[in-house]
Amino acid sequence: MTDTIALTGIVATTPRHLVTSSGLAITSFRLACRQRRFDRVKNAWVDADTNWYTVSSFRQLAHNVVQSVHKGEPVVVTGRLRIRDWENEDRAGTSVEVEADAVGHNLSWGTTALVRSIAPAAAEQRDADPAVQTGPDGSQGESETQSA
Repeated sequence: MTDTIALTGIVATTPRHLVTSSGLAITSFRLACRQRRFDRVKNAWVDADTNWYTVSSFRQLAHNVVQSVHKGEPVVVTGRLRIRDWENEDRAGTSVEVEADAVGHNLSWGTTALVRSIAPAAAEQRDADPAVQTGPDGSQGESETQSA
């Protein structure tokens, strides 16, 4: 059974991007999710604990995340939760990871503009075939040729 989770938080580290020897793109970053609660004694909202997650994205999402997401930005992440215990010679701990299905800016804090990306295979095909052109809206279509 897979646990799906939705998180809002701040990107705490610069996203790290790599491509494996088999060609799999991976981008990961740390996400800080600060909790707030209402303190009735102070009659104000106060900061509570911060939960930390390692967010990993793969394939096209990984390419889009590394180009779009930066340290310090508020984001929304949905994905599969993985909690793993670990230990080495000196220490032991628990890592909390999210394998992202979607990552986007949190629009409660600002605006953003979407630029549709083209999958690497489609981009190669487009570059190889001069008859396929990209329109101003990003759509692809056959070029029109007029006969005299």
